[in-house]
Amino acid sequence: MPNIKSPRLILASSSPRRADLLSQIGLTFEIYPSDIEEPSFNGSLSPKSVTEQLAFMKAKSVAERYTEGVIIGADTLVALDDELLGKPENPKHARSILKKLSGKKHKVVTGVCLINVEHNKKITWNEVTKVYFRELNPLEIEEYVNCGEPMDKAGAYGIQGRGAAFVNRIEGCYFNVVGLPLASLIEQLSDF
Repeated sequence: MPNIKSPRLILASSSPRRADLLSQIGLTFEIYPSDIEEPSFNGSLSPKSVTEQLAFMKAKSVAERYTEGVIIGADTLVALDDELLGKPENPKHARSILKKLSGKKHKVVTGVCLINVEHNKKITWNEVTKVYFRELNPLEIEEYVNCGEPMDKAGAYGIQGRGAAFVNRIEGCYFNVVGLPLASLIEQLSDF
């Protein structure tokens, strides 16, 4: 039986959640965070387009530093109707985001880009998960913001942390809400 060598995987992200997810499924990878400055996008682009473009920009910026390997770039946004909700800028912004999400359904969209540096190949896709929040009271929003968890997360909550208490149900991939859709990632890596 021939020895099939797995490609060198490089995660273009400093997100501890994405690294944990890759480790959870047994992948060996390196971390080289992208240093791109995320541009602001006008409201004419869909969340899918925005996340795919950002994932590509992140992967491309890291791919330029390597001569071999597969770069994994990803970006996650929360979309409430037509409004894109990224990471909160400060605690006041986090409170505002959580008030908007209270009692409503929103979408978590993750764009993912794989770049095979050696063969100059790329693939980009997105995953969408619907998340339903229960009604939140002002005190629990305040306590949650004060714990600090929402400050580095799209939509100002972490489903894998204390923010799980806000979620009634989801439709779609749970890991996508954490930051990386594992099933579609493995499918794409296998085909890639």
